[in-house]
Amino acid sequence: MRKPSGWRLLAGLAPATASAGLHAAEPAITIYKSPTCGCCTEWADHLRKNGFAVETVDSLDLSRIKAMSGVKPELASCHTAFVNGYVIEGHVPADDITRLLAEKPNARGLTVPGMPAGSPGMESPTPEYYQVLLIDKTGKTTVFATH
Repeated sequence: MRKPSGWRLLAGLAPATASAGLHAAEPAITIYKSPTCGCCTEWADHLRKNGFAVETVDSLDLSRIKAMSGVKPELASCHTAFVNGYVIEGHVPADDITRLLAEKPNARGLTVPGMPAGSPGMESPTPEYYQVLLIDKTGKTTVFATH
């Protein structure tokens, strides 16, 4: 299994997500997902449509990736991504990731725990209210956005 780029950041090395061929409006994001998960593919498409350069990596050991990136089980979803040193867990809207990258908080990243109906990749005629949580460096969360 290939290690996620976020692990290099945890080790203090240069991020693997940086690419000389990309400009600021097209941040590179690497998504680790199950090979059979359709909603993960839909979320990747949502990010592409919103200006992200997306790489997907199929993995059968997502729990290890989540644990090594500091995503506690209660914050988990079906996929884990890395962008500019941040972990993005679950169906986080592209606009919230863009805001995170612009504000650059001293945080671990963002999560949408579970798989709420109506979130990107989980489109539904009966969407649920859900929150995007900011995970700080200690693992504590605060509400970053509501949808």
